[in-house]
Amino acid sequence: MQGSGTYVVEAMLGTFVPHKGKLLVLANGAYGLRAAQIMEYLGRAFHLLDKGDYLPPRGKEIAKILSEDPGITHVLAIHCETSSGILNPLVEIANAVKANNRKLLIDSMSAFGAIPIDPKIIDFEAMVSSANKCIEGVPGFGFVFAKRSTLEEAKGNCHSLSLDLEAQWSAMEKSGQWRFTPPTHVLAAFLIALEIHTKEGGVEGRGQRYSKNRDVMVSGMRNLGFETLLDEKWLSPIIVTFFCPADSNFKFETFYEQMKKAGYIIYPGKLTVAESFRIGCIGHMDTKVMEGVVSAAKQALRHMGVESAAPPRAALNERQTVSELEE
Repeated sequence: MQGSGTYVVEAMLGTFVPHKGKLLVLANGAYGLRAAQIMEYLGRAFHLLDKGDYLPPRGKEIAKILSEDPGITHVLAIHCETSSGILNPLVEIANAVKANNRKLLIDSMSAFGAIPIDPKIIDFEAMVSSANKCIEGVPGFGFVFAKRSTLEEAKGNCHSLSLDLEAQWSAMEKSGQWRFTPPTHVLAAFLIALEIHTKEGGVEGRGQRYSKNRDVMVSGMRNLGFETLLDEKWLSPIIVTFFCPADSNFKFETFYEQMKKAGYIIYPGKLTVAESFRIGCIGHMDTKVMEGVVSAAKQALRHMGVESAAPPRAALNERQTVSELEE
């Protein structure tokens, strides 16, 4: 499907959630909340389970909601919520959905291609991702994995001509062509990206490189005094959130500009409980790049006169809350 990742998420929701259906949206960050916003625009019923900035949705609470609301037909899960960097417990979520005879939709924009997803273990109706994340192509289209029966049953359900996945699939099956102007240059780049992905060892190889990137970067940042939002068991190899230091000399704007001058772009955090920032681990990068990130952070702290990168006590209390969650 042509367009950004959000186009494809909207296409999935608009195509597969019936007009008289209801979606349970599992949100613990910006992308779950965006899905809820899409449902508002579509004018279709939904229940939002908002876990805040980072807490993962758990199987028991999902099962409780589904048992109490028989009107819910589908559940949407975000595989990796990059607002915090948490890798949500997809198997646990899928088991709860299946046990309650509902249908699972997955947004795996930032995980597919590096994090294994076995449909024999995770029973989903449809899953979306895009060309420009873990496959390392360029932006311009997304793709959907869906059961054939799910596509066939969705005929005529979509709210949009151009975002109708069933119509797109049917046209491609008949003609082998896109219904509307295809992103030709993006597709050409994607084919090369897939070849590189295969040569690297596929999902396992790509995931290992990203994990090494994360481990080198996190270890180096911790040596400088920085602390991660999430405990080890919740850290994804996609992006990592760090608390900003409590030192009064630390100013994020200055830190950002110093990192940028050194050749590294970081992301401001999206937490409400404490100031934070995020550093990505994916892309055509290796551990040498991550070592450079750590070195640049060290120089930035020195430039600002920050003696300690330790976060405020309130931030550490928040991390303790997360670390005490059941696995």
